[in-house]
Amino acid sequence: MSFFPRRGRASEPDQDPRSTVPEGELVTPGMRIAGAWSWRILVVLGVVGVVIFLVMQLRAVVIPVFVGVLLAALLNPLVDWLHHRRVPRVLAVVAAALTLIAVVGGLGYLVTTQVSRGAEDLSARSMTAYADFQEFLLDSPLHVTSEQFQELLDQGVAYVEANWQSLLGGVVSFGSGLTAFLSGLLLALFTLLLVLYDGRNIGSWLVRLFPRRARAAVHGAARAGWTSVSGFVRAQILVATVDAVGIGLGAAILGLPLAIPIAVLVFLGSFIPFFGAIITGTLAVFIALVYQGLWPAVIMLIIVLGVQQLEGHVLQPLIMGNAVKVHPLAVVLAVVTGTMLAGIAGALFAVPIVAALNSMIAFIASGRWRQQSKPLPTPTAETRPELGRS
Repeated sequence: MSFFPRRGRASEPDQDPRSTVPEGELVTPGMRIAGAWSWRILVVLGVVGVVIFLVMQLRAVVIPVFVGVLLAALLNPLVDWLHHRRVPRVLAVVAAALTLIAVVGGLGYLVTTQVSRGAEDLSARSMTAYADFQEFLLDSPLHVTSEQFQELLDQGVAYVEANWQSLLGGVVSFGSGLTAFLSGLLLALFTLLLVLYDGRNIGSWLVRLFPRRARAAVHGAARAGWTSVSGFVRAQILVATVDAVGIGLGAAILGLPLAIPIAVLVFLGSFIPFFGAIITGTLAVFIALVYQGLWPAVIMLIIVLGVQQLEGHVLQPLIMGNAVKVHPLAVVLAVVTGTMLAGIAGALFAVPIVAALNSMIAFIASGRWRQQSKPLPTPTAETRPELGRS
């Protein structure tokens, strides 16, 4: 006799209540939504992982192509300006490329001559400062002996030697040989010239790889991404110039002998947001310490920190923020992630890639491409002089 009587008539057989419930109703709506989101997120992460893996494997090609595209975004307004004044586009492209080569070559020559003149004196003063620093550590409450300091220094050098490839990322493996470096340089120059001259045809060809119904969205998203990259390059040039002038002028006022190379290195380092100018500014502080002592080095440190505050609180929000429309937190996370994945090259390309993706996704999500009824341009010989205009 059961203490739990059955429902209904006694002659009815036992039935599992779940057998009469549709299979879809056994899963709660929240779990179905979570499952739908989960597999889609896994697919997206899988695609992103495959893309990153391919980029890392092909970094010897990807890095020069990215460099060429960034330089094309910088020089494209100059090419358009010359072309609008009835200069043939091919001549405008050549003139812009020669201008870039002249500027880079001039800065390189200036830095090389300045450093070669002061290298011997800097080395001698560095050794003197090193000996003074050892005496300071020995006389300090820490009582660090020369052997202990040398052991710590050897450990740091060993760490750098063991991790130098991961620290520099793809740049080291790409430029490990003269042949690889020259081939990458030629590839970057070739990409620059083709994008400046034939950019519109290249873009139209890429868009036509997509289905007809998606071409309007892809075309508009590509234009939005290119606009963001162009804005990033121009804004970064301005920010880097302000950093270089501020720190270089401070070094010149203090009478440091390598003020011009310091300014050039700060300008180049500023293309890595937040971290580049700090690292190169540290060099200015070190030179001030070696040549003029502690208090001038402290003043140089205050100048570097002041320039960084100006960049972080004024230039980045007002100039860079309006150009790329990416939150500073996203910029920092992108730079850190890019550095972890690809070293210096990843830090350099992280922000323009994030800015381009942000603009492209925002354009597609806005739905403005549905209003586009104008057909895409077809590459022809007649339209070729206008190619490369963004």
